[in-house]
Amino acid sequence: MTIYYAHSGNDYKKWHLLKEHLTSVSRLAGEHVVGWQGEEEAKLAGLLHDLGKYGDRFQNRLHGQDKGLDHWSQGAFLAIKKGGAIAAALAIQGHHIGLQSLQAEDLKKLNPESLKENHPQGLTLSEANIELLETRLSEDGLSFSKPHPRLFVGPLGESQARVDSMLDVRRLFSALVDADFIDTDAHFKGNEQGKVPRKPGLKLNAPDENSLAKQALEKLRIHIDNKAGQPNPSATLNDIRQELLQNCLHQAQQKTGAFTLTAPTGSGKTLSMLTFALQHALENKLERIIMVVPYLSIIEQTAKVYRDIFADFGDDFILEHHSMAGLGAEQAKTDAEGNQEQEQQIKRQRLLSENWDAPIIITTSVQFLESLFSNRPSSCRKIHRIANAVILFDEVQTLPTHLAIPSLAAVSHIATHWNSSVVFSTATQPAFNHLHKDVIEQCTGGWEPKEIVTTHADMMDKLRRVNFTWLPNKLTWKDLADNLKNPQQPQVLCIVNLKRHAQELWQALEGAENLFHLSTNLCPLHRQAVLAKVRQRLKDGLPCRLIATQCIEAGVDVDFPVVYRAFAPLDAIIQAAGRCNREGKPDIGQTFIFTPDCEGWLYPDGTYKQAANVTESLKNELGDQFDLYNPKVIERYYRRLYTVAAPEQLAKDLYQSIAELSFPQVAQQFRLIKNDMINIVVPYDEQIFEDLKKLADEKGLTAQWIKQARGLSISLYRPKSEDVVWDSLLPVQQFRQGRYSKQEDWFIVADNDDYDNKSLGYKKPESLKCWNG
Repeated sequence: MTIYYAHSGNDYKKWHLLKEHLTSVSRLAGEHVVGWQGEEEAKLAGLLHDLGKYGDRFQNRLHGQDKGLDHWSQGAFLAIKKGGAIAAALAIQGHHIGLQSLQAEDLKKLNPESLKENHPQGLTLSEANIELLETRLSEDGLSFSKPHPRLFVGPLGESQARVDSMLDVRRLFSALVDADFIDTDAHFKGNEQGKVPRKPGLKLNAPDENSLAKQALEKLRIHIDNKAGQPNPSATLNDIRQELLQNCLHQAQQKTGAFTLTAPTGSGKTLSMLTFALQHALENKLERIIMVVPYLSIIEQTAKVYRDIFADFGDDFILEHHSMAGLGAEQAKTDAEGNQEQEQQIKRQRLLSENWDAPIIITTSVQFLESLFSNRPSSCRKIHRIANAVILFDEVQTLPTHLAIPSLAAVSHIATHWNSSVVFSTATQPAFNHLHKDVIEQCTGGWEPKEIVTTHADMMDKLRRVNFTWLPNKLTWKDLADNLKNPQQPQVLCIVNLKRHAQELWQALEGAENLFHLSTNLCPLHRQAVLAKVRQRLKDGLPCRLIATQCIEAGVDVDFPVVYRAFAPLDAIIQAAGRCNREGKPDIGQTFIFTPDCEGWLYPDGTYKQAANVTESLKNELGDQFDLYNPKVIERYYRRLYTVAAPEQLAKDLYQSIAELSFPQVAQQFRLIKNDMINIVVPYDEQIFEDLKKLADEKGLTAQWIKQARGLSISLYRPKSEDVVWDSLLPVQQFRQGRYSKQEDWFIVADNDDYDNKSLGYKKPESLKCWNG
């Protein structure tokens, strides 16, 4: 009897039996979605995903005697023809090339006869005779039947052309991709006895009484009690923090679903929200907590807080997963088989994604939400881990208006059908309920969350820690600088809308003492150093003047007695005021809102400008009733913003792609950040910088290198090809398949003078440089 293999030999010359691989992937894929309606279909996908490897040409391929083969389409075709499993077929087809299209005419192209004539990726089927492949599958002792239930039954129509249906396909796809990766990895890490599977990650819901969720909750409560015992907070603030905590503990006893958490800045939302999540996971036997934050700067702070609290739980308890550049449609590639090629593929997948197998995940909204709309195996691999979880969205007011409806539809479906809970937390809760009728067109549940704290209006009224003063006249940078140098205000924070404005104000303040700057032009290590100095001076009562962009507003814990804020959207102004008298001291804080008198754009983009205009119109309309401590004013602002911005009319190309059930197009069009970003390593710390340069020359771009480079990296919108900045950047090469290959996401600053490690950080070159030699 002929023996068929899935993968070539590992370091111990053990070859991977195809029968064993298909059986293991089927079992693992089913386990990833156990109890879900797609469980049987996931098992089928695992069983048929590599059906084409029973072809003679593929077996020759493992010996280096063939190439350019498609070994996946045959299984996809059989899944439809005999299994009636459309979602499984799409997952099988996509596990190498990415999810494609659910359109009936596209699925018909899986027919081997069609692929023999015209293969979309220019490949050749490893075997076109489906009956022969099915016979060999049977001779290997494997069989299948039509799965029940299935995600889709019968011809596809408008009812499937929605966010929720496509998300279910991604969950099934995720289960297959992760199962395939895990089993393949176990083979190549194997020894003389066979495969060596990696150790499964920890889960919060251990079956024994002494579960991780229970232990972590006890540890967190001790930390919160110790923090409450410190002398800094006012009695009122301390009472409100306790009230918020008790609300979270009480509401955590509810069943899974969608929740909002609305509470004033500085009231302890971050820790109270985590308390809710741990208690809620304990009550509902959930497996993990996923914290979703809008900015990398918040990740730095949140991760440090969490790691300090749970230091005793080991390194595997918390996983940070930052978004990487380049999400979008998966590029077609040939079957990367053979020992060396397969190992390189595994390393590449490790480099680009994690499968979120940890009790606490901290990630960005870009990483989380774009993954939910991706078609790439590397991005979708973790999606099945989002089920049976508590998902915490911090500072949810940063969710882009044009993507609000599809984002709400996705997380609503997760909360309604995936045994998960979603919490939207902020001091300025957007009126997303206003979009319910639009959201329900994309998912069955719509958007009707339960509020965790019903007394948040009273909380905000009690915490009137700041007076708002709206300066009537525009201020030049010189006028503003004179205000900031006022000796009567030795501790002052000024937040502007653009990095360019921060630099211009810095120049106007030339010669001022005790001056600091904070923006995303500073790398994380630089920002941490600046914040440490600022916090220490604030604590010691020393003069401190900080010029910052919006990066300080969300989640950054500083407390100034005086804040100046350039005119901005309402939520940004309230967030800025949250950095003023944060600890509720007896002397009321002062927040001044001004409009810069300067040339050029006042705002980062048109959406930001639109929101600022809505703020101005509402302020003019309400007059003295424009009370930023009144939740009804905040709700009125968001309702007006959604009326003006009309999110249901935005992103029309995205909705069209959803209607066409096109996964590649949806992936390309769902972007929280419209422009791609590049990562630039800067010489803030010369020793680390030089070590990184040397390591890049020796080994190229690796996961370990990226981890070490993170503290010295800044992100920049990808410049146009003709931009002179490219002349000042050195690309980090990627070593693959025995040689260096080009990558376009990571670069090193070529000239150390392009980074000011004293104040302003990265200075983008405006002209070509003359190099000596």
